[in-house]
Amino acid sequence: QVQVVESGGGLVQAGESLRLSCTVSGIIFSINTMAWYHQAPGRQREMVASRSGRGTTNYADSVKGRFTISRDEARNTVYLQMNNLRPEDTGVYYCKPIAIVNYWGQGTQVTVSS
Repeated sequence: QVQVVESGGGLVQAGESLRLSCTVSGIIFSINTMAWYHQAPGRQREMVASRSGRGTTNYADSVKGRFTISRDEARNTVYLQMNNLRPEDTGVYYCKPIAIVNYWGQGTQVTVSS
């Protein structure tokens, strides 16, 4: 059974950085594409970044050039480095394997003040 634990969120000012972490269990991590999702207040959850086990990455236009997704295969962990944060990046961030459709962890809250 898949389980993810997200961490690293917090309250920052615009322009600052955060690094989110997500540790995954219950799957063969190396063969799963992992993704980070952002749910802004009052809005639907949207994928912001993904990375396959082979290193292929995709980013939402809103975060290109500012966010970087990476993986540590030995630790079954995926990271999201968020630089130059903006107030519109505020929300809850979730990670999960793209292939798992009906599971979400508790997420980690990111708040960016202007």
